[in-house]
Amino acid sequence: MITKILVVDDEEDLKILIKQRFRQKIRQNEYEFIFAENGRHALEQLLEHTDVDLVLSDINMPEMDGLTLLSKLSEQNSLLKSIMVSAYGDMENIRTAMNRGAFDFITKPIDFKDLEITIEKTIAHVNTIKKTLQAVKENNILRMYVDETVINFMGSKEIKTALFDNESVEGSVAFIDICGFTTISENEPADKIVEMLNAYFDIMVKEIIKQEGTVDKFLGDSVMATFKGKYHIDRTIEACLAIRDAINKTDLKIGIKSYKPQVSIGINSGDMVWGNIGSSTLRRLDYTVIGDAVNVASRLQSAAGKGKIFISETNYLKIKDSFNCKKVGKIKLKNKKIPLIVYEVIS
Repeated sequence: MITKILVVDDEEDLKILIKQRFRQKIRQNEYEFIFAENGRHALEQLLEHTDVDLVLSDINMPEMDGLTLLSKLSEQNSLLKSIMVSAYGDMENIRTAMNRGAFDFITKPIDFKDLEITIEKTIAHVNTIKKTLQAVKENNILRMYVDETVINFMGSKEIKTALFDNESVEGSVAFIDICGFTTISENEPADKIVEMLNAYFDIMVKEIIKQEGTVDKFLGDSVMATFKGKYHIDRTIEACLAIRDAINKTDLKIGIKSYKPQVSIGINSGDMVWGNIGSSTLRRLDYTVIGDAVNVASRLQSAAGKGKIFISETNYLKIKDSFNCKKVGKIKLKNKKIPLIVYEVIS
């Protein structure tokens, strides 16, 4: 991925030297340099180029100096990292720059080898921050619990914006229900119920993770899991078959001995909206998927009996060469005018 660097200096020679020194990385589309002659011009460039990763700025410039620019950068974009250029021995300016949020500094005359190393180090730090933001966005705990306290603590405008991002991506979703568990929960102590349910969920989660899926949420005694990327429908079915087999074989030795758990599963794939859904007023969001494909998966699970895995005919045609299935027939699903042709995945 290309890294955009804004160079702010009123010396025209530096622009030429930068292009010469980094010509190979420019040709290879690793670096893209944007230039500004002072702090005011730099702010204009940042409005035009919102994806700048790094600012390399001189301190002494006309109209707006580097220290003033640095203050404004901290106010507008706390994630944008800056390397300041100062005359050798100008410790007062260097300390001021560091106190205002500069990531690093170099001295004039510029040692371009040192500059190259400093830029690489700063970019590595920026990439770490980006990965952290992505992890925050995808973190399962944060998906379940995002309230105002968390967002205010995180503080950054960019993180807040990221939390409200959404995308439409093709993927697969599975609803996995533990059959008959509601009845059991009415006759067992609360601590036993929780212990049993968590143990069953743990079995499911392990198989979902093995197939690079994500546990979207726990719904009572059901699990909603999502998969995207290559062969997402195949991986979803593999996970569900493994879950069915593992649940059938398990003996928790907890609660009612006569209870033999089985699962009913509905799987569907298609375009889904992935994003943080919830109340902006409460600042409580749930990173989840929505769309007709998700609704159909839920309806298929409701139609499936104990030990059954139901998919639509559309999905059957995609996976028929890889899995053993049998035709169930047309099923009328809730809120669907036209009955859906359904197949059961056997193995």
